[in-house]
Amino acid sequence: MPEGVLQANHSRHETPGIFFRPRQLHLFGGEPEPIPVEPFPPWEEGKEKWIDEGISMVRNEEGSQVILSGFGLFLGKKSERLVVRKGKEAIYQFPLFRLSEVIVSSRGVSVSSDLIEELCERGIRLTFLASSGRPYAMLTSRLLTATVITRREQILAFSDQRGARFCRAVVEGKIKNQARILKYFGKYLKQTEPETFVRLNRMAKELDHLSREARKAEGEGADAVRSSLMGLEGASGRIYWDGVKLIVGERVRFMGREHRGAADVLNSMLNYGYGILYGLVWGAILNAGLEPFAGFLHVDRPGKPSLVLDLVEEFRQPVVDRPILAHINLGEKIEIADGQLDAETRRAIGYKVLARLESQESFRGKRYQVKSIIQMQARSLASFLRGGKEYRPFAFKW
Repeated sequence: MPEGVLQANHSRHETPGIFFRPRQLHLFGGEPEPIPVEPFPPWEEGKEKWIDEGISMVRNEEGSQVILSGFGLFLGKKSERLVVRKGKEAIYQFPLFRLSEVIVSSRGVSVSSDLIEELCERGIRLTFLASSGRPYAMLTSRLLTATVITRREQILAFSDQRGARFCRAVVEGKIKNQARILKYFGKYLKQTEPETFVRLNRMAKELDHLSREARKAEGEGADAVRSSLMGLEGASGRIYWDGVKLIVGERVRFMGREHRGAADVLNSMLNYGYGILYGLVWGAILNAGLEPFAGFLHVDRPGKPSLVLDLVEEFRQPVVDRPILAHINLGEKIEIADGQLDAETRRAIGYKVLARLESQESFRGKRYQVKSIIQMQARSLASFLRGGKEYRPFAFKW
């Protein structure tokens, strides 16, 4: 059997959400709408994706992310391949040189030390997610954190103008993307629900005003501007989540944003999606030589990766909110079991968030995958802290 082919019958279905279809459904009406797509090249060795229960994959040109969930799975290596076993049976294998990340998203999964060593040597991240989607561990090569100059400047920047300017950029970028999400979903309502369309546009204008106000915050250091910026962020949050209520309508019950212990569908989905995003941003920060626990806008607390939370802000709406709100508006299946999302819903959300990370956006005059933009932003922040060009937040095209 060639490398990269799952050892399973071809009667198994392809993973939902991995291969893009040449149409999409209207976010509210459900009617199919044509979209331009580029066909995938002919299947090649190492690119065929047959998915067994509990194993999914997102493919891209630079490498692939494998997501594994299911009690009793064992991950190991054989020669140059990742091998997944269930009992004594090898149910999946894939060449390591095509992998960019391995994500373990459930309990009961075992990993061999040989595989861990191989992944670290190759620079392939191994991420462990809790059932909420929040990463509780990430294994990377120790060489990725060997930079010292960047971290020295990061600590010093907290108390000078660099810290204040980065805080302004974080809040400006987040609010701007909140406005664009309301505009993005509002355009689908222009004909069917004109009153809601008008309300969403009004809210988006208010958010645009707040994003401009964020640029005006003055002070020497992060502490000096935090209070005023957090006030603007709080005001924008109230407007934005009221807009989200209008977008989802009666499809799900949503009373407002809850971060921990959420029992409603939308908050549970958002928390799970943000957990996936946290893992990717954390890895990008490490790759850029930054210290994940030394943030600027978010205050320092033991065990709190404050810089990760800072950099996540400008990517919440384009990476997580957008596909999750679309999932709800299309009426796709959502199940809650024992107060949390069931395995099938978590897999569906994981597919969509990862697919969004693989999609392309315009940035700095060119088109890049969103996950590449995240890495570019982490490196831009590192350069800015060392005295380079001003840090500019990412804003997606709606």
